[in-house]
Amino acid sequence: MRTLHLYLTRQVLATLLMTVMVFSFVLLLGNALKEILGLIINGQATLGLVVKGILLLMPFVLVFALPMGMLTATLLVFGRFSADQELTAARAGGISLLGLAAPILALSVGLSGLTAFINMEIAPRCRGAYKGLVFQAGMQRASAFITEDRFIDEFPGFVLYVGAKRGTNLHEVRILELDSKGVMQRHLRADRAEVIANEAGQETALRLFQVSIYDFSEYRTHHFGEWTFEPGFLEKRRSSRRRWYSEMTFAELRQQLDKLKQVAVEKAPADAASSAEGTARIAAIYAELSMPVRLQMHRQVAFSFASIAFTLVGIPLGVRAHRRETSAGMAMALILVLVYYAFVILGQSLQDQPQWFPHLILWLPNLLFQAVGAFLLWRVNHVR
Repeated sequence: MRTLHLYLTRQVLATLLMTVMVFSFVLLLGNALKEILGLIINGQATLGLVVKGILLLMPFVLVFALPMGMLTATLLVFGRFSADQELTAARAGGISLLGLAAPILALSVGLSGLTAFINMEIAPRCRGAYKGLVFQAGMQRASAFITEDRFIDEFPGFVLYVGAKRGTNLHEVRILELDSKGVMQRHLRADRAEVIANEAGQETALRLFQVSIYDFSEYRTHHFGEWTFEPGFLEKRRSSRRRWYSEMTFAELRQQLDKLKQVAVEKAPADAASSAEGTARIAAIYAELSMPVRLQMHRQVAFSFASIAFTLVGIPLGVRAHRRETSAGMAMALILVLVYYAFVILGQSLQDQPQWFPHLILWLPNLLFQAVGAFLLWRVNHVR
């Protein structure tokens, strides 16, 4: 028995390592290329920055790659074990499938614990650091964040439009200056402009040429041959980067919930807490405000059990498939992964509708896979 346990464990670990590397590579390409590739093309990303970005993304990617790798490993190893009649020989010796699979199930529990630690602590910090790295890299050249033929509303206080861009030279420039309430105050139009910055890149502005400025408070248009707009707006954009919930640890998300409770009380009428109707109103406001945070918290915890769910399903399906081909196991794994994450996508799509309890929907694939997997494992274990 001990020899069989060591044999299966080594096979699963070797296959797990291979599949995790494959899935991590694919997921890294999907996450890193869409952001870093643009920086590389613009000459803003050095080799060191690319390597650092990949290392920061690894914990985030491993959260997905480990459960997928465990599912694929169990499908492949137990499929070969069954196809080569090794399972039949073990059963002839009085060893049950459940006894054979015990160390693999224990391994899945250990991986779930590791995934929980990564998902709730390490991955959010690394993802935040990665976003900050990409953000800062985009600031190294003053014109990097300006794109053609698009209204850029990421700057506090104004909206920028550029018809064409040639390096730091801009053409057909439109700038809408807004007040704190988002009401337009001035409309600037320039035939062309150039981005200017000091040597350190800390002070940035737009030098506009052939400018017409319509002032809505005066209802007048002013004309200038040259106009320098908003010195130092780069600092405003740097300080305005929003920190997303996916970049927060589990403890930070709990603190965010406490803040939202106070916000819900402030948004409700002053005397709301003194009546049952008012209390219900506060609860409704809090439920709506806090749903994205709760969704992220449940997502972090629910994902941690994916390795157990996938292992429970993968072992009996691998035995029943009775196939040695790697392609068949990979195809089956991809189908199961798509089914699992379809529930996750469904839950996230309903975050604006708290009445559907989207945070609980995230637990459905775990319950479904674990229940079906346990039943199939019991059935296959009793087949003679």
